[in-house]
Amino acid sequence: MKTFAFLAALMAAMAAGIAHAEERRITVDVTGTVQVAPDMATITLGVTNENAEASAAMQATSDAVSQVLTRLDEMGIEDRDVQTRDLSLSPVWSGRLGQNGEKPEITGFVASNRVFVRVRDLNNLGQIMDAVIQDGANDFGGLSFGVQDPKPVEAQARAKAVGEAMAKAEQLAQAASVTLGSVQSISEQSGGVRPMMAMREMSMADAGGVPVAGGEISVSVTVAMEFEISE
Repeated sequence: MKTFAFLAALMAAMAAGIAHAEERRITVDVTGTVQVAPDMATITLGVTNENAEASAAMQATSDAVSQVLTRLDEMGIEDRDVQTRDLSLSPVWSGRLGQNGEKPEITGFVASNRVFVRVRDLNNLGQIMDAVIQDGANDFGGLSFGVQDPKPVEAQARAKAVGEAMAKAEQLAQAASVTLGSVQSISEQSGGVRPMMAMREMSMADAGGVPVAGGEISVSVTVAMEFEISE
């Protein structure tokens, strides 16, 4: 019986020691951020037309989009960088709210076709936007910038995050008057390209061009690291 009690006490002491050791950790979460100039832009453009006849509205829209796609091809945009995002045909109603006892009726139709375009040469971005506007594009969904190959920049941001996490853990250890031990675990919480200014306002210049500025984009990676506290 005494032997059993001794073993039980020993196991309890070991468990308490393990729990105490596990509690002696310093955990930090740090985001490493690298700012780089973009080398790619994406624009969402389209054509919208209204007509009393559905077929006429769709035909006018299709003709304009075909002309835009032809112009994009002539300006060096590859097929892989052009994708139809939205194609719609909607009725236009009058008296739909029932004002003055009017019966709702369809008075026309609106046809819309939107295209997603990736521009890999930013030097041509303004000219491309100017050209498609002249060809009939009258619907813009925005402009965003990015990098074609984010992996090298992500690696820089990841290395920066790890370095800053180690420095932060060391500061915490010094502030707590303990000795920082070895790394017990490390994990990446998130990563990817986050544009600092994803959307840019597009306004026509008096000379007929579209001024755009790429600025910088922010590439961020967050890591969580756990360190042992040495005796």
